[in-house]
Amino acid sequence: MSGLVDAHFHIWRRADLPWLQGPMQPRIFGPYEPLRRDYSIEEYRRDIAGTGVEAVVYVQANWAPARALEEVLWVEGEVRRAGLPVAIVAYADLLAEDAPRRLEELARHPAVRGVRQQLHWHEVAEYRFAPRPDLASDPRLIEGCRRLGELGLVFELQVFAGQVESALTLLRACPGTGFVLVHAGMLEDDSEAGFARWRAALSRLAAEPNLACKLSGLNTFVRRLDRALIARIGAAALELFGPRRCLFGSNFPIEKLWCGYRDLLDAYRAALAGLSEPDRRAVLSDNARRIYRLD
Repeated sequence: MSGLVDAHFHIWRRADLPWLQGPMQPRIFGPYEPLRRDYSIEEYRRDIAGTGVEAVVYVQANWAPARALEEVLWVEGEVRRAGLPVAIVAYADLLAEDAPRRLEELARHPAVRGVRQQLHWHEVAEYRFAPRPDLASDPRLIEGCRRLGELGLVFELQVFAGQVESALTLLRACPGTGFVLVHAGMLEDDSEAGFARWRAALSRLAAEPNLACKLSGLNTFVRRLDRALIARIGAAALELFGPRRCLFGSNFPIEKLWCGYRDLLDAYRAALAGLSEPDRRAVLSDNARRIYRLD
């Protein structure tokens, strides 16, 4: 098997992140005092030591929006210093008037392979990020995603099951753009009814050929390493998307709040144990290499 790819990780300096300053604010992953510090690429290397991870995808960590390009420059510097192969998913506000210019700026950086603008909205205020639930269908955001496709960049789609209609509008309006569903659609209610709602939404999203599913952050809402839940979500995603449209991401260091990297990866490997070796390789390496152009 070729070296593993972690398609969703972060590094940061605490001083750059407004959400790590001042009093703790409610977050979907619960109390986060252990994260209120620098998380360096050296510490990440220690976390992944011996796991077989050879390449990674950095996903924007919510710097102040005006500093999105500065975030990219800092990550590029860290990559050069540490020598770890990294693709970057940057931030851009696709609703802004100057979005086209900002996308052109980002696209000039070879390591940038995509953009994440978090669109998730929920009735529970603690789970809410976007200002309204249907932001995915905003014409400005659609136009921005079309431009991403023209630039060869992907869009990381982060929505809850209840936002499926606007998400489908976006996907269908941008057939030339590749999308990645963050955290497998964010199952926030693992009751039987909640799981059924999430699975129904995932089924509709999976019918769109320009969407892949990132198996990351699957324990966000239970806030513990739950191997059975990882296996259950993974089985549904693999059934609906197929193993050639699913990819692994650790969501470190967020998941480090409740588990170590090796234990997390072991849980994913167990969830994939029933697949053929080529299909396991696709989920753990090949799909991310293709989507983020890592080879």
